[in-house]
Amino acid sequence: MKLYIVPTPIGNLEDITLRAIRVLKEVDFILAEDTRTSGNLLRHLQIEKRLVAHHQHNEHKTVEMIAERIASGEKIALITDAGTPGISDPGFLLVRECVAKGIDVECLPGATAFVPALVNSGLPCDTFCFEGFLPQKKGRQTKIKSLINEHRTMVFYESPHRLIKALEQFIEYFGAERKASVSRELTKMYEENKRGTLQELRDYFGSKTIKGEIVIVVEGNKNKIQKEED
Repeated sequence: MKLYIVPTPIGNLEDITLRAIRVLKEVDFILAEDTRTSGNLLRHLQIEKRLVAHHQHNEHKTVEMIAERIASGEKIALITDAGTPGISDPGFLLVRECVAKGIDVECLPGATAFVPALVNSGLPCDTFCFEGFLPQKKGRQTKIKSLINEHRTMVFYESPHRLIKALEQFIEYFGAERKASVSRELTKMYEENKRGTLQELRDYFGSKTIKGEIVIVVEGNKNKIQKEED
């Protein structure tokens, strides 16, 4: 009995490990964020396995039942549409339930969007904070304000239609000259990594049609670091 957390490619279908393929073939069934998206991946990998929907709208109701099935002897894999489950995707609640019940949980290493975006940004990555998606409305400005003095490199996920809004809010609270990087379509044919100041990035993307999931990497507050050293 075991729960396997299995990362899936964020774009390029070659970015899946041999171990992940083996586990997906061996489990009794697979929990998927979107069964249609995951069905396409399984067909590509030539894996025939039953998919069960497990997403943010039903996970609160199903985690106990799933944990009981694992405890009864089944092996179950959890995947999401792309990347590592639990990282801005469903996963945490089920892992917590399994841990509480003493059920073995094994998380495989694999694809996640923020790591290549962070390393590729050219900004310090020895220490960083991952903020995921900012609140869409309520609490958005409060969250950004709370990061004004953050000295570590900051990593955000954002949707393409909110990228300009995010950059403009970062300019307002962090300053137009703060260095940053925007990565989109990571691992795909039209992957783009654009670096510059927040103002330069806002000007660049303001004149473009923006597509693909976005990772924004923002330099930490260097003045905060200097004051602490002084």
